[in-house]
Amino acid sequence: MLKLLRRTLTGICLAVCAIILALGLGTFVPRPLFGVEPGKDAPLVPADGRRILVLSNPIHTDIALPADPDVLEAFGFITDAGLDLDYPGVFWVAFGWGGRSFYIETPTWGDLKPGPVIDALTWDASVMHVRRTGDIPLDLDSVRELYLSEQKFNELVVDIKASFQANDKGAPQAIPDGAYDAHDIFFPAVGGFNALMGCNTWTAEMLRRAGLKTGLWTPLPVTLDWSLDLHNGI
Repeated sequence: MLKLLRRTLTGICLAVCAIILALGLGTFVPRPLFGVEPGKDAPLVPADGRRILVLSNPIHTDIALPADPDVLEAFGFITDAGLDLDYPGVFWVAFGWGGRSFYIETPTWGDLKPGPVIDALTWDASVMHVRRTGDIPLDLDSVRELYLSEQKFNELVVDIKASFQANDKGAPQAIPDGAYDAHDIFFPAVGGFNALMGCNTWTAEMLRRAGLKTGLWTPLPVTLDWSLDLHNGI
């Protein structure tokens, strides 16, 4: 009995050490490893560039784009689906990628159920969540302000748009009755979801495609945040 307990504790310690090591390497090893990705220039420009926000909570990150005319035009299918982005008081449009079951069925921690958690830890279909918002205070710890050149901003818009799953007519179709309230909407997304390659790794991928460096593997908002500081000098 004592030997079994010892083996169990040793296994738990090794697993914890492996997770800590993976998180450390995932944060401190940059991606891309050398320079920027092929065809990408230096991503950061002075404050006269196009501003985006990375919004975070303890487990999830979103990318917020300004509700400028070109953004509203690019995502016109969202307005067509029922969430009017050209709405009074809208300053930002926030985009997040995640697991369908957990994301839709867990609007608050009080709604947490075993089924969506199991789906998130194993495999789930993915969704894109879109929320229109008013002005967002930039001094909040949960808000990171970034500036991109016009070219990089446009590339980011294209890549976020490509994360939506198109139907047989070529247009993304909203998920019925999926919204939390009158200011958000869900769509099927491209790719499958699990805890190892989840919402924060999607955010990191989008930022890399806009020319930023992130950590090699950043499954948590805090590791993504650290890696942006570490590898971009921001």
